[in-house]
Amino acid sequence: MANPASYRPKTGEIPTNPGVYRFRDPHGRVIYVGKAKSLRSRLNSYFANPAGLLPKTYAMVHAASSVEWTVVGSELESLQLEYTWIKEFKPRFNVVFRDDKTYPYLAVTMSEKYPRVQVMRGDKRKGTRYFGPYTAGAIRETMDTLLRVFPVRSCSAGVFKRAEASGRPCLLGYIDKCSAPCVGRISPEDHRALAEDFCAFMGGEAKRFITKLEKQMADAVGKLDYEHAARLRDDITALRKVFERNAVVLAEDTDADVFALHEDELEAAVQVFHVRGGRIRGQRGWVVEKVEDFSTPDLVEHLLQQVYGEDGDTHGRLPREVLVPVAPSNAEDLAQWLGGIRGAKVDIRVPQRGDKAALMSTVRENAEHALKLHKTRRAGDITVRSQALQELQEALDLPVPLLRIECFDVSHVQGTNVVASMVVVEDGLPKKSDYRKFSITGPAAADDTAAMHDVLTRRFRHYLQDKSAQVDESVLASDGQEAAPGAAVLDTTTPAPKAKFAYPPNLVVVDGGQPQVNAAARALRDLGIDDVYVVGLAKRLEEVWLPDSDFPVILPRTSQGLYLLQRIRDEAHRFAITFHRQKRGKAMTVSALDAVPGLGASKRKALLAHFGSVKGVKAATVEELAQAKGIGPALATAIVNHFASDGPEAVTVPAINMTTGEIIET
Repeated sequence: MANPASYRPKTGEIPTNPGVYRFRDPHGRVIYVGKAKSLRSRLNSYFANPAGLLPKTYAMVHAASSVEWTVVGSELESLQLEYTWIKEFKPRFNVVFRDDKTYPYLAVTMSEKYPRVQVMRGDKRKGTRYFGPYTAGAIRETMDTLLRVFPVRSCSAGVFKRAEASGRPCLLGYIDKCSAPCVGRISPEDHRALAEDFCAFMGGEAKRFITKLEKQMADAVGKLDYEHAARLRDDITALRKVFERNAVVLAEDTDADVFALHEDELEAAVQVFHVRGGRIRGQRGWVVEKVEDFSTPDLVEHLLQQVYGEDGDTHGRLPREVLVPVAPSNAEDLAQWLGGIRGAKVDIRVPQRGDKAALMSTVRENAEHALKLHKTRRAGDITVRSQALQELQEALDLPVPLLRIECFDVSHVQGTNVVASMVVVEDGLPKKSDYRKFSITGPAAADDTAAMHDVLTRRFRHYLQDKSAQVDESVLASDGQEAAPGAAVLDTTTPAPKAKFAYPPNLVVVDGGQPQVNAAARALRDLGIDDVYVVGLAKRLEEVWLPDSDFPVILPRTSQGLYLLQRIRDEAHRFAITFHRQKRGKAMTVSALDAVPGLGASKRKALLAHFGSVKGVKAATVEELAQAKGIGPALATAIVNHFASDGPEAVTVPAINMTTGEIIET
């Protein structure tokens, strides 16, 4: 018997969306399927206090060894999917479902002389139209609501015969929820037509009936028959309520596989919903590493080849439609190949609007969550982290364990707004409190190698300064002799300020290849630091470069150590890009008026409103400036003097060649 705590998912990993969940035993068999409005609340209830569960539920959570879930777009979809999987997997803990029966359907017995509307369970019967499935409460409410608009017979055969013999209808006939064919109030033909309308409404033609009733209500209002108009208004409200509640996933004749994916630079998560007869019959998912530099269309093409190939599992026959997020590469040939497998035409489509696009959005949401869950579990597992650090240490032949790793990345646009980032990982986990941002100006912004040398120099110069300050303080604190008059005395009652760079990393990772690695190693040598190791991760082929090495270290694609380096590199890139965008955004909003002393934001706005542009402000005289709101003679004189000095002899910012990124000497 398994301990539920051994496979309990973390609370943050479980979405709050509606969905369906499955418990599996150690052999992979599904032993329980359930649905929930909030997956997080429902699943947490199983693990919060297992001892307080009902006996059956207690046995289920201890017989299981894993739990998985699928996010859906609505509660109706979760009901459909739960019922489908219960029928497919027949989980032993779902055998007794409340009343030991299957889900109820709304059925119309069209094979009878007077069709009857009723709730039916179990095997389907010939000549009967079925709609659903529903929950027990919802189906009763739906049936009761529709009978006021479509008063079809709903009584049993015994009740019908007794009413027919007595000549008096049952209670439903008196309250207008039955047309009372038992006493001849309606002919068999008209009653069958009423039942056909009932089936047409449940089959998806609700708008036709709603529009018809709206016209009748307008006519009643025109005739001043407000009582009849009010009854029609209530009927319209009832139909709209049922129509919204009973929206199906897709049309009943729809057979399709709906694919969606969510990807980053390293991995992609794929989800597929198998829709048969308009209902979700199954779901599969994969998380794949992007070994090659595939575009999204290439990825979709390879995915379809894998799923529908001779060795693939297509979860039943190949459907008429394959819905994908983007058109695959070589789509026509791929469709022809799939048609050969199916023996009939297969359409590969990208849904743009409607129900199919909405379902695609739901599948995409599942793919996004699957990738997040995969990365969270991979990064958060202490065993995997330890394995990654050990693999990296052995692959790089380092003599020390990698307790702290720092990664640096440079970001710019053609040499402008050059910035760099430093991210920190300790014990395989990011330490965001130690992240740092660097602005790079002057000659260091000339190219990536100069920028990398400058950043490493600044970072480790801070480390040496902090280290020196700590040594001086410790010497002073350990000196037991009385301090000389006027000498500095350490206040041991006040804690020392936290050093920003006092703790050095064991490994420095730079984003780039051999030039960037050599620049970083040269910066450490210039500072006399020889106990920090440097590597670079080149993005194109994911090679690991060492200083002064002509050949890279190639780590296996499945290596946890390589994944750790990639994750650190991507985090440094994200952090650098964010800072670069902030700096570039600020630079784009800088005005020539910002440097005028004494000119605040409100007065700058007043000048621009008065003169229309900075050019107009520059051309204005002292008298003209003084006419603007809030501008006095002294400030007007300061503005004129400021722009008068801004001539050829003024100090200017070095210009940058936007093509080469070089600083143009002036």
